[in-house]
Amino acid sequence: MSRYYNRTIAVNDDPSYADHLTRRQIKHIRQYTSPEFKKISANDRRALQRVTRVWKQSDRLWKLAAEYYNDPGLWWVIAWYNQRPTENHFVTGGSVLIPLPIEKVLELFEV
Repeated sequence: MSRYYNRTIAVNDDPSYADHLTRRQIKHIRQYTSPEFKKISANDRRALQRVTRVWKQSDRLWKLAAEYYNDPGLWWVIAWYNQRPTENHFVTGGSVLIPLPIEKVLELFEV
């Protein structure tokens, strides 16, 4: 599943970008709005299995998703479950939780 699933496309034509838009010879920039993820309840968390990993400097969310879900595109599931939207929000030596099984996780996410 794509990280852009069910996302709204916004048109950015803010006047502060006028110079940039002129240089690129375009009228506006299309971009995806930020997603609003469903919060996970304590009961939902208890219903899932999870693997705890220590975050290493070389770790990437897409690599973990490929390893545990066989789909690097599901990196956002790990970010969502840990309530950390990007890799920069993880700390080397800190814990990262990998929720399993992916089918049940996606059910909770209502995908």
